[in-house]
Amino acid sequence: MSDWLEEGSKAPAFTLATDSGEKVKLSSFKGSPVVVYFYPKDDTPGCTKEACAFRDRKAELQQLGAVVLGISGDNV
Repeated sequence: MSDWLEEGSKAPAFTLATDSGEKVKLSSFKGSPVVVYFYPKDDTPGCTKEACAFRDRKAELQQLGAVVLGISGDNV
């Protein structure tokens, strides 16, 4: 069995802390499209570019009803 999710498969349930310390549950977005992106470290060129791309398309994503969640193993 692989640790990787196949495209189109259901994401496992998770609860993670935000940068402000609030808890976010994936299940709270049930019924809405959710974009989850992973990045290794804050303030690195590639990660910043990726985050800015989501920021720049925020209005378009909101029109689609999508929520964007960025997850990093970096500390808060």
